[in-house]
Amino acid sequence: MFTVVAYQVANTINIKSSKQQLQWELLFQDSDELFFSNSKDKYIYLFHYGMVSFFNLSPSERDTVLKQIKPFCEGYLEETISEEVKVEIKPVTLQVNFESIVLPDTNSEMIRLVMLNASQSVALDRFSKITEDLLVETNEHTKYLENKGKLDISGNKLKRFIGKVLNIKNKISENLYIFDSPEITWEDEKLNKLNQELKKVFDLQDRYHLIHDRIEIIKENLELFKDIMDHRESSRLEWIIIILILVEVVDMFIIKLL
Repeated sequence: MFTVVAYQVANTINIKSSKQQLQWELLFQDSDELFFSNSKDKYIYLFHYGMVSFFNLSPSERDTVLKQIKPFCEGYLEETISEEVKVEIKPVTLQVNFESIVLPDTNSEMIRLVMLNASQSVALDRFSKITEDLLVETNEHTKYLENKGKLDISGNKLKRFIGKVLNIKNKISENLYIFDSPEITWEDEKLNKLNQELKKVFDLQDRYHLIHDRIEIIKENLELFKDIMDHRESSRLEWIIIILILVEVVDMFIIKLL
């Protein structure tokens, strides 16, 4: 029995620097990912969006690797989010269960798919927590609006809040490819089947839709807040113009009297 462990260790990992400095055997690379073997049947998978996944590494070995990649991390997280998956090897068997994943052999591409989906699952956990917190904060403003008939947030703070939500939405779009299949699955039926079954077991698509729906709800609320803010600002400008006109009229009246 082997173990896949995926960690969210940072906001981002510098893939270019990692490739140049880390001395393990590189099996796969693109602009966002590096897949290494550091010894027989032991694999390490790095992702640009701060994820690290391990296959068949002991806790002490994982700690050593995390120390090695820390210099390439931006926004290192002291409290890591993780997920663990058991992988069993049985000849001529390919099976994906909730308890464990059964592979016919230690095929590196099959293992990479397991590590990829486990990493996406951890990333979803992180974004789910972030969007949940944002939704709670948004609901506090809507409750205040309901009770007081006005907003309790300034224009500058609202703009920062909108920017925060948009940045999170962009990160989700850039880093989570739940609906895309890796190129290795396009021409290999077994790999494609494994990838699809992994997505189902990790419930990636439904969890992604939940996060996306939360973002849309938050965006709708923020657009309403912005409209209310714009209307309030417009009303303020109208009153300023009215007062200026009245001052001008009064000034002209006084000049005529004099």
